[in-house]
Amino acid sequence: MDIVLTGTGSPLPDANRAGPSTLIKAGDTHILIDAGRGVVMRMAGGGSLPAFLSAVLITHLHSDHVCALNDVITTHWIMSQGNATLRVYGPPGTAQFVERQMGALEADIGYRITHHDMLVNEPQVEVTELEPAEAFDVNDVHVSAAATQHAPVKPTLGYRLEHGGATAAIVGDTIPCDGVDQLAAGADAYVQTVIRRDLVELSPNEMFRDILDYHSGVVEAAQTAARVGVKRLVLTHMVPAPTPEQYPEWVELAAAHFDGEVVIGDDLTTVTL
Repeated sequence: MDIVLTGTGSPLPDANRAGPSTLIKAGDTHILIDAGRGVVMRMAGGGSLPAFLSAVLITHLHSDHVCALNDVITTHWIMSQGNATLRVYGPPGTAQFVERQMGALEADIGYRITHHDMLVNEPQVEVTELEPAEAFDVNDVHVSAAATQHAPVKPTLGYRLEHGGATAAIVGDTIPCDGVDQLAAGADAYVQTVIRRDLVELSPNEMFRDILDYHSGVVEAAQTAARVGVKRLVLTHMVPAPTPEQYPEWVELAAAHFDGEVVIGDDLTTVTL
């Protein structure tokens, strides 16, 4: 199983980081978790394309995590020539979001159907809304969902993916909670969106400081990883985004609380389990 960080950015525009998303490649099964800005280009860089996707998993409906889902839907439709269904899983509200994306694409869909004889249907998107503790299979990958905490955003979900004896926990935006512990327990890799609390607290911007109450800090992510017996802690969605020269500082901060491997990097950083 490969974990590809297809987007390590945040809502803050960054020329070097796409919006939040993570790609799982388990044999021929490709699963995308979230779809932030630029995700389709990063998928191409990571050896995948929307047409290869067996499923898209959505953690929550914050715009930075879903703003490029329409690109995934359209590209999947065009590349499959309308002959494949894109399966999307997410918390309640996901179906309405997808329906509204389809409405926004209505003109484009009409143009393409008129222009291409082989396109006779609009994009086929099958949405499954999940409740916490639900589990299902995507081909030979077993997926479990659990509730996370990102209030006032509700509901939010994280995911545990198991394949061939390897386990990855992709938990999205959240503070430490029981759901994260359940998902990450004993995982080979725990992927956590993180902020640097010490740096965010210094900002004079009140709106920016608001993120302190619903994101895990680097220290908290490391403490979670240690508490539940994770092998690797993978940091993503880093705020404020570090330069490569600053990576050791972030790793050192986590390593003070977690003895396992700490992974931090640019978009397309890949962890093989």
